[in-house]
Amino acid sequence: MRIVIVGAGEVGYSVARNLSADGHDIVIVEEDEERAAQAEETLDVMVVNGNGARPSVLAKAGITGKKVRRHDAHRLHQQGRGQPHGLLDSEALRRTARDSARVGLEFTDNESWANDLGIDMLVSPERSVAKDIEELLEVRAALHTTEIAGGRAGIYLFRVAQDSPLCGLPLYEIRKRNPNMIMLVVWVKSGDDSFVPKASYALQPGDLCYTMCYRSQILEIERLFQPAKSKRLKRVFIIGAGKIGHQTAERLLAHIRGIDLRIVDEDRAKCEKFAGELPRAMILCGNGADAEFLKSEGITDADGCVAATEHDETNLMLAVLAKTLGVSKSIAVVRNHNYLGMTSHIPVDAIVNRNQTLADVITRSVRYPGTSNVLTVLEEISAEAVETTVVSGSPADGKKLMELTMPEGSLIGLLDRGGEMLIPTGQTELRGGDKIISSALPPRWKRRSRFSDRSAPP
Repeated sequence: MRIVIVGAGEVGYSVARNLSADGHDIVIVEEDEERAAQAEETLDVMVVNGNGARPSVLAKAGITGKKVRRHDAHRLHQQGRGQPHGLLDSEALRRTARDSARVGLEFTDNESWANDLGIDMLVSPERSVAKDIEELLEVRAALHTTEIAGGRAGIYLFRVAQDSPLCGLPLYEIRKRNPNMIMLVVWVKSGDDSFVPKASYALQPGDLCYTMCYRSQILEIERLFQPAKSKRLKRVFIIGAGKIGHQTAERLLAHIRGIDLRIVDEDRAKCEKFAGELPRAMILCGNGADAEFLKSEGITDADGCVAATEHDETNLMLAVLAKTLGVSKSIAVVRNHNYLGMTSHIPVDAIVNRNQTLADVITRSVRYPGTSNVLTVLEEISAEAVETTVVSGSPADGKKLMELTMPEGSLIGLLDRGGEMLIPTGQTELRGGDKIISSALPPRWKRRSRFSDRSAPP
């Protein structure tokens, strides 16, 4: 595909790097000369230096007035200084490439309004990050979470604890002992090795396991991997009354009944604003770095703490402080991707990168258009989880799984059939309308188009 990316900030740069590595023809439009030069020097892309809101600049990037095939042109723009640049960009693109897929306007969720403008998808970093944080807090033992099947199932990264009843058990034995549990370990990282486990593989303490499972059973499943951490969420602190803090608070209050939510910020104006907008939350005007203040407000009994100020280093420090004060799960929100690997070096349970979260969403939507939906990147093992629908009349319709030739290193984890979640076996016969949730290395998924392509070879 030919893909135009407007904006070479951290998000745009990351998307360009990922899609360029996939072999796509990438054009970056960037007004800042320094950013444009950096992209041109370090990426295998074409760079146009100019304002992406202007049709003349977009024409230089290859977007003309003639009709462009859907998904052949994509647009990304990073919001800057509160100005709705995305609106200007989308209008320019609407006049030139009406059928293009577009991304932008992180400050709105009005889908009908976006469709009227010709925008196919809106992505909000605040909402995306808040969703990730909510799942990380609810499933305290999880190091990574992704919602699938409309929230009825999920993909969770668990580490096998020393006291886990799973230690030493082969996977087939786990299923035998828990016949009513919808759970499948799809990838394992053991030491330096990562692989799709065979049924005979026995889990070891310290193993990282990407697990697909039924959402309603998550506490029971979490208890198997991390017995000490499986508890219901009661009290959470959010330090930082910004956009991410607000979105996270809204999600927690909406989805967790009876939660004791406490929001901390030094800015009195922000606190007063939050108090009016979130009446069910306790708003604490004070210094989130003051250990004595936090202890006096009950942080030692908190199940979770989210550090979501505007500064990465502050958030890392606050998350460490919360952990030392006894918080069960501390989460730091950062923008710099270089901080993502620090969880193994500092006492923080999770680090969420807002820019990387947004870049991943955009990359996945472009990489797999159509019926396939890339749910998440399994970062620890450089694999992806993909949801696709079996089209009636496709080569897969009516075939047993054992009759399909799947790429090495791929695994069908769950099957959603009319709302019923199943763990398929080799004898499972696929039907049109079945939703398949699989894991695979990125380049290999393209060979699985047989699920949705009627013309694909069997």
